[in-house]
Amino acid sequence: MDVFRSLADARGRLGPCALTIGNFDGTHLAHQALFQEVSMLARGKGWRAAALTFDPHPACVVAPDRAPKRITSFEQRVAVMAACGLEKVLILPFDGELARVSPDSFVRDILVGALGTKAIVVGDNFRFGHKHAGDMHLLAELGLQLGFSTHIEPAIRSRYGVISSTLVREAVGSGRMSMAQRLLGHAYTLTGAVVTGHGIGSKQTVPTLNIEPATEVLPPDGVYITRTREVDGEREWRSITNIGMRPTFNGDRRTIETFLLDAFDGRRPAGIAVELLRRVREERKFETAEELKTQIFRDVARAQAYHRRLALWRPGLQ
Repeated sequence: MDVFRSLADARGRLGPCALTIGNFDGTHLAHQALFQEVSMLARGKGWRAAALTFDPHPACVVAPDRAPKRITSFEQRVAVMAACGLEKVLILPFDGELARVSPDSFVRDILVGALGTKAIVVGDNFRFGHKHAGDMHLLAELGLQLGFSTHIEPAIRSRYGVISSTLVREAVGSGRMSMAQRLLGHAYTLTGAVVTGHGIGSKQTVPTLNIEPATEVLPPDGVYITRTREVDGEREWRSITNIGMRPTFNGDRRTIETFLLDAFDGRRPAGIAVELLRRVREERKFETAEELKTQIFRDVARAQAYHRRLALWRPGLQ
């Protein structure tokens, strides 16, 4: 997977390509359907399969008060794109100058002129150019003029409604991790560097791995059954994770603390990915550290039982 972070770097290096365009925050099942369609088109024509996305989210520039919280880091998005068969990704810096580009110039100068686009795959709500003046009808018309094909994919519905990044944010924000997993096609995952905590857990309760995630969307404070993977490594552990303010110890900031249920051997990982599988309970304050420790072991027992059931249902996932 080749990742470009400027139009100058990508110019002449994507095309001829089949291309999808969007923010792709969350890389949910509807996004994955676009990636797979692009990959199939590209393979059939001998083109490259590519995506164009933006950093920051355009709303951060044109309407910062309405900018959505980030669900996934670009590293997470690129990983999903690669798994769906994409070969090239341009993360285009979005600024005031790009926001003023007309729909016609965006297509002629960027998509066709710089990127060598031969086919464009987008959802039926796709808008582009200054003030979102361009729509799928204009895109199809420009395709006829400039020699690229336009493929409009219909919305994908789930039991919860049309799959969208907004719906994913709602699911995670309400702690409905099963719903989030059905929308994403995988467990909602918090990824980040392992950081030093306050040291209280190792002394008074149980030792944990703490992270500062790269994403902005967090579920409600509470205890979650999780699965933890080492970033840039092969190790994986069953785990249980607390998200919250650590009220028993009068915490003053939100932390994400993961306790591994499996034996931990070797060096401490530099970074971990924590997959949130199920919410166990809300966070609450205990009178003593010993009471909290007793509750943690109850939570651990529930997590172990859950992982045993998961292993029976999906062998190999423990």
